[in-house]
Amino acid sequence: MMGVGKTTIGKIVAKKLKLKFVDIDSLVEKKEKNTIKEIFRNKGEDYFRKIEAKITLLELKKINLVIALGGGAFINKSIRKEVSNSSVSFWLDLELKSLINRLKKTKKRPLLDKENLESTINKIYLERKKIYNESNFKIKCNFLKKDEVAEKIVALYENSAN
Repeated sequence: MMGVGKTTIGKIVAKKLKLKFVDIDSLVEKKEKNTIKEIFRNKGEDYFRKIEAKITLLELKKINLVIALGGGAFINKSIRKEVSNSSVSFWLDLELKSLINRLKKTKKRPLLDKENLESTINKIYLERKKIYNESNFKIKCNFLKKDEVAEKIVALYENSAN
């Protein structure tokens, strides 16, 4: 889900595992030479999702990476299938109240350009949580510091590799 800290925690995990870190949203912005918000505004969500899927599926074919998917990427069936076949996936779950607090000041999230932020976040979360549950592991992040979340991920990842 957007706002949970995928990029921040992904970088920590990559460092601990001595792997390269890749943020899909950043790759999309680089390729398109534009922010995600601008891509949504100028070309629409469908265009963004196609580019996101293409880049994500290419990155998932590589090895020894920690990848932060965009919040909506896992909704794509092809991406979910490739993640399931080639990766260990983690759902960083954060209570809605905390998400709302994190996201209320942001200007860069196109899906949140709405009048009622709280109901928008609730709606997106409820739509996605069943699919997010298909991840290999779910980590409740409510009372954990980012280093603690990263440590949990590393431990689960290393145990799953054995």
